[in-house]
Amino acid sequence: MVDVSNPHVLSSLSKRLIRDGLLDEGEALAAQVKAKENGLSFSHYLNSTGHVDSDQLANLIAEEFGLPYLDLEAIDTKQFPKKLVEENLLRKHQALPILLRDNQLSLALSTPTNLAAIDEIQFQTGLIINPIIVSETKLHQILEASLETDIGSLGDLDDSELEGLEAGSTQVEEELSGDAVGGKDDAPIVKFVNKVLLDAIRRGASDIHFEPYEHSYRVRCRIDGILHEMTRPPLSLRGRLAARLKVMAKLNISERRIPQDGGIKLRLSKTRAIDFRVNTLPTLWGEKIVLRILDANAAKMGIEQLGFEAEQQKLYEQALANPQGMILVTGPTGSGKTVTLYTGLNLLNSPERNIASAEDPVEINMDGINQVNINTKVGLDFASALRAFLRQDPDVVMVGEIRDIETAETAVKAAQTGHLVLSTLHTNSAAATLNRLMNMGVPAYNLAASVQLIIAQRLARRLCPKCKKPSELPQDTLLELGFSEQELTENQIYDAVGCSQCTKGYKGRLGIYEVVKITPELADLVMHSASAMEISRKAREQGFPDLRQSGRRKVLAGLTSVDELTRVTME
Repeated sequence: MVDVSNPHVLSSLSKRLIRDGLLDEGEALAAQVKAKENGLSFSHYLNSTGHVDSDQLANLIAEEFGLPYLDLEAIDTKQFPKKLVEENLLRKHQALPILLRDNQLSLALSTPTNLAAIDEIQFQTGLIINPIIVSETKLHQILEASLETDIGSLGDLDDSELEGLEAGSTQVEEELSGDAVGGKDDAPIVKFVNKVLLDAIRRGASDIHFEPYEHSYRVRCRIDGILHEMTRPPLSLRGRLAARLKVMAKLNISERRIPQDGGIKLRLSKTRAIDFRVNTLPTLWGEKIVLRILDANAAKMGIEQLGFEAEQQKLYEQALANPQGMILVTGPTGSGKTVTLYTGLNLLNSPERNIASAEDPVEINMDGINQVNINTKVGLDFASALRAFLRQDPDVVMVGEIRDIETAETAVKAAQTGHLVLSTLHTNSAAATLNRLMNMGVPAYNLAASVQLIIAQRLARRLCPKCKKPSELPQDTLLELGFSEQELTENQIYDAVGCSQCTKGYKGRLGIYEVVKITPELADLVMHSASAMEISRKAREQGFPDLRQSGRRKVLAGLTSVDELTRVTME
């Protein structure tokens, strides 16, 4: 391989990518530089950013290095040799034993330059190692699924164990006590709950719902914003399942009359743990329990990964660079507002700034930020937390949500007195946000002087690149949705299909944004108490696309479907 320390020297792999039409020369050079800046291998950087399809890249690497390529989906993972290599080595090097024959071990790797993996595993096993190149994405998925974790393997739960518990457990809710939970008879319950949590994590779920009904019990998880049924355990186990979850969340298992809130830290290995926010709700047929999976890595997401268009990202970065003023992020629950705010805070987080946030509750822990959990039972609401912040010499303040006039007025005052304030509201558009604050009682002249930027957002499901197909929607229908004939001629629109790599044709989510900077013209409309429609019209005239327009651009780029556009931007 050519030394790429000089950013103007293309590696042989880059040249292959350019020759095969997977990257142009500028993209290849930029990727090499970025990989070097981030201390990553070139191939790992390409995989992590999605610049090149993972399977195509693996095949090309195998050809470049003269090594065999293997599609991991084409073989039965149950036949892989177990317990042969220490788990810590496999995790450390992202390597997977494929086949043991005589004294030779075929080892799946995503990069052939990982000589340390080959040397260490050869030393530990005493076997001859034959490297095989595989897709990095598939390797990571199968490796995580096949390795045993500290809480047990997914494959060791037999449904018959749950069925066996059903007999004689009809009065479990009355007989259950703290000492009984976690006993010998509950081992299958423990395994079942662990299996559900792990399955949800591996499927990329954001929430897990445990739901009792009169004649059934179901477990659902929310993947890419849509609920999917996972399993239906016996109804008679509802008490034990609720008790197990409450014990894990350190809640009162004997209290079933009122809602409770708690948390679970699930340790998957010595280096990886997942946090859950737990809420119980007494329903007609038992306690419904919902777990929110908290993603600590979301706070570390780069702003370029949020999905802003170039001009929208520039506006957000400019607003964050101002020493004072207010940035408001709006949208329904689950639209990604917290991640957008924390991505901004992550950019601002430095030893020179004093940053404080008040949330209900804190979902993402960040070093360097003074985070406060709102507790209305003891009088600690957003307004009182914000007042306390202002007495502690802050530079940047984040308020989880503006819910009342007191919080709104205090936030506006902070934005006018040398502080940068970030907050959220539950409104449908940027224009409606200004009207909502005025209806709360905030004077129009204060809003015009303090609000810098408003971001309205939604999360749409991203089309699976493996199986998406050209759309068959009639052109008349697309024209009615606002697409132009020129756009439809120059771009291909796709629909969801569904394959083994995705969920019903979608994989992951992307943001759709309306980013509006409060210009002097918009501020003048606010001063004159203009309607949301007038403010929205002026914003369009000044070149700020609304949610539907931004969504159409995502559809034309082949990132999402017309169905998703309609679902998330319904007017």
